[in-house]
Amino acid sequence: MQRWIGFLIFLFPFLSLITPFGIGFSSIIFVLTVLCVPRKAWAAVALHWREIRWVVAAFAYYLLLSLAFVLARPETEWRYLDKPLRMFLGFSALMLVVLARPSRTCLWWGVIGGALAALPFIAWQRFVLDIYRPGGWLNSITFGDIALCLALVALAAAIDYRHSNRKAIFPALGALAGLGATVISGTRGGWIALGLAAILFLAYARRLQSRGVRLLLGGSFALFASTFFIPAFGVQERVDQGMDDVRTWLDGGSAFSNVGVRLELWKGARHIIAEEPWFGRDPASVRAELHELAQQGKVQDAILEFAHHLHNDILQAQATGGVFGLLAYIGILAMPFAFFARAAGRNSRSGGTRIDHQYAPGFAPALAGMLVVLGYFGFGLTEVIFWSLKGAMFYVLMVALLMGFCLIAQDDAKADAQAGMETQSGQ
Repeated sequence: MQRWIGFLIFLFPFLSLITPFGIGFSSIIFVLTVLCVPRKAWAAVALHWREIRWVVAAFAYYLLLSLAFVLARPETEWRYLDKPLRMFLGFSALMLVVLARPSRTCLWWGVIGGALAALPFIAWQRFVLDIYRPGGWLNSITFGDIALCLALVALAAAIDYRHSNRKAIFPALGALAGLGATVISGTRGGWIALGLAAILFLAYARRLQSRGVRLLLGGSFALFASTFFIPAFGVQERVDQGMDDVRTWLDGGSAFSNVGVRLELWKGARHIIAEEPWFGRDPASVRAELHELAQQGKVQDAILEFAHHLHNDILQAQATGGVFGLLAYIGILAMPFAFFARAAGRNSRSGGTRIDHQYAPGFAPALAGMLVVLGYFGFGLTEVIFWSLKGAMFYVLMVALLMGFCLIAQDDAKADAQAGMETQSGQ
């Protein structure tokens, strides 16, 4: 069981970007595996119910709210439940981690391998096939966002390898590959998430008593920044284009641009939310209302081609779910972040300000979890990252796995402390 679960954990991040089925396949296999050992899996996770209950409750609330909207809105199709149901079932991954207790190196190597494989794949599309905005098997934005998540998790994984220079090179390569894949995809929304990640790293920098890890973090962000000056990556071009789009929109020009469309959609979202602030509208009605606003001249009709969603997770949640939908969105981000923040703080307190493997074995997965959540919040400021089923499932599976490894580390720390107390009492 332990080897099988470890293999599945490795496959999930490794296949996420280089295959069209990796994320969906992993989510299904995790559920099917739990169904083979339901009592054991539930018994294992029940021991940690107090720690995980608010996270599970947040995703359960999202599922129940979606069910309520389907029942209350005759125009809403039942397939609207597919994503929230799958996301809730994604916690089967957490159950398996706590039950089988595999080594978290399975996840680290899957993340590193996935990033290293994604870089040549996306580079081939960009430079050989000459696709301006390549995205592999996904759209370019989702690809770039997930690649950045792999890079951030690889950076956190480096903490576990800080005492071995030979092994530490691999998470460093994984982080650089993930950042490189993000740059090549041309995704600008991820830059916000990267800035938020930098703030989080700075907040914990004083606790990382490892010169190698600090150099890796600084070098990674510096290397990413240097791509602005390399024309082949197109970063400077994308920055200049974005600034021109904003100036054109502010001057009353056409919104038919990547940034202009977003600004115009957000203006339309304000009208829609103001009309139905409590419960919102179903997604089809939101699109219909945008068309109506365009006919009335309140927004430019240039947005109609892109009106399948609002390009902002917060506005999308409000427009389609009102106040209750916004609470659901906040919950699936805030509750996991709070879990990981408590885990990171608990590990830090146990070993003082020095993060050492002997005293704080759960710090790396806790930090990785905070980075994933913070990353998705940043992505959602300019894109509806949860609109994509693959994007949503990557989030919940990564969160569930990292939560499981935090719980295992917590159990190990308690066992070590108990053993130490028994040794002292015996002496």
